[in-house]
Amino acid sequence: MVQTSETVPGSLRVSGLCKSYGGRPALEDVSFSIHPGEVLGLIGPNGAGKTTLFECLGGVMPADAGVLLRDGHVMGARERQALLFYMPDAIAPWPAQSLGWALDFTLRFFAGRAELRDEVVRSLALGPLLSAPIGTLSKGERKRALLAIGLLTPQPILLVDEPFDGLDLRQSRELAATLRSHAVRGRTLVLSIHQIAEAARLCDRFVLLNSGRVCAEGTLADLEAQAAAPHAAGDLEEVFLALT
Repeated sequence: MVQTSETVPGSLRVSGLCKSYGGRPALEDVSFSIHPGEVLGLIGPNGAGKTTLFECLGGVMPADAGVLLRDGHVMGARERQALLFYMPDAIAPWPAQSLGWALDFTLRFFAGRAELRDEVVRSLALGPLLSAPIGTLSKGERKRALLAIGLLTPQPILLVDEPFDGLDLRQSRELAATLRSHAVRGRTLVLSIHQIAEAARLCDRFVLLNSGRVCAEGTLADLEAQAAAPHAAGDLEEVFLALT
């Protein structure tokens, strides 16, 4: 049975989310569920609306329509802030400050997960970079630094835009193992990913987004059944192409 927000206690339901820019729709009636403790992959090509969706959920910008529900209750802005933390892609916060300073500031300002600091630094290989100003980090180093900041925040649901962008193959696989370890301990991760192979290895369920619309939602087995394409069995890339 495909689990819905009604069959998984504590799940969130994004319902009817819409956003337009200058009359041009970026998101159209987007609806899907987020289950506690899962790794949910938001899959779609560049321009599909993934970042816009995260910005609306994270409170960076207002949606034109739609609600976020928890156990049937419409969540307000403060409830969202306590539940969701959004980590954007390609930013360099506090560029003149060291990475170590940024991690410690995150822990103090957000009342973050101090007990995980050393583990996060070690798992993301950030030890040699702690004294480096964030503005001097390479693209891949900055990506790992941003992920460390996100993993230290206290909110139970972490939204991460393009977590594997800028990482090589070894770094991507090590990051996937790190993210899975946090999910196993109960952190809910929603990852916007355009590298479908990475998503297939890591995610428990998927939301397929194309041209601002949700094309399908579910586990790989659920999506295979919806695709009804024998050649797509076990291949998320082929399933995505069949459903979008």
